[in-house]
Amino acid sequence: MSDSYGWIDEALSAIHRANWYRSPKLIAGRAGAVVQLDGRSVINFASNDYLGLAGDERLIQSAIAATQEYGTGSTGSRLITGHRQLHQDLERAIAQFKQTEDAIVFSSGYLANLGAIAALVGKRDLILSDQYNHSSLRNGAILSGATLRDYAHCNVENVREILQQQRDRHRRCLILTDSIFSMDGDLCPLPQLLDLADEFDSMLLVDEAHATGVLGASGSGSVEHFGCTGRPIIQMGTLSKALGSLGGYVAGSASLIDFLRNRAASWIYTTGLSPGDTAAALTAIRIITEDRDSQSDRSTNRRETLWQNVNWLKQNLTDHFSTLLPSESPILCLQVDRPTTALQISSDLLQQGLFVPAIRPPTVPTSRLRITVMATHQSTQLEHLAASLHRIFLSP
Repeated sequence: MSDSYGWIDEALSAIHRANWYRSPKLIAGRAGAVVQLDGRSVINFASNDYLGLAGDERLIQSAIAATQEYGTGSTGSRLITGHRQLHQDLERAIAQFKQTEDAIVFSSGYLANLGAIAALVGKRDLILSDQYNHSSLRNGAILSGATLRDYAHCNVENVREILQQQRDRHRRCLILTDSIFSMDGDLCPLPQLLDLADEFDSMLLVDEAHATGVLGASGSGSVEHFGCTGRPIIQMGTLSKALGSLGGYVAGSASLIDFLRNRAASWIYTTGLSPGDTAAALTAIRIITEDRDSQSDRSTNRRETLWQNVNWLKQNLTDHFSTLLPSESPILCLQVDRPTTALQISSDLLQQGLFVPAIRPPTVPTSRLRITVMATHQSTQLEHLAASLHRIFLSP
């Protein structure tokens, strides 16, 4: 008899031979700058918890209180089973934080991108997507059925060329871009993309997953950072990185959000965000807002501390490592020649008490070590990382 599933083992063998195989590491203890990995304490440079809020006692207590009052789950789709006041409060807080008319919360960032993109465009439409965009943006574009054209990474002229050639052949056009690219750390040319969107009657969706809580005077993201607040943009983001919780959102005009409530399948047909996650995200936004508004003790501002840490480490690495990729974010990547090299260096760092993941194809085109900096990293921890990298890379 034929084995209809035999191909799976063959595919896994091929993944192993290419050194592309992945498996999650088991960590213990509360989220933070130090975690327990395989029974030992290691300094965590693998987390997207940029502000260190995932382990913050205020978020934890908010989640506990909401769970005790409302239970552990939302029990179904919000349109069918209804939603809690917490959900409305969070959406209003996001809209205020992002300075938009309204916002809608999805159960994950991935679902937010799938649902929003597939609702906004279809088979008669055109999508332009940065070649390094996150998987959720790319898969949302494929799901929509629209004509999809990749443009060269952050290449505004390439965007213009494609628009000149194809815009008038399609009903609608949607430009997709990450703000901070998660596997490189660089920043998109948002103002120029917005200008092109205006010129060619196109929509623009910017994924603020790694910029929310990090960029901008108030921490609301790249739109604020670039001075583009108030311009017509579809702002997507997550609650699971700097905000220390779970879920995703889309913020924009009131009509856009009302449309998504009626057409975004990944919102309509998915159970709403749990009360605990909702309350934790709401508390995170309040903390970030209080940081922004408080001028009495700047040392307690987590975003300022984060950028002090980023700038210190970036300067130390820039002076010595030519393979450091350009970055304008807390994501710093050291490029290496092959997957086996990345795995070996990551293993060597782990032996020295440093958790730094190796990122390999097919996730990225070239192998690298991906270092993420947190506001809760201490100076001694950053110094330990820098010294260890110097020993591994620069020793004869």
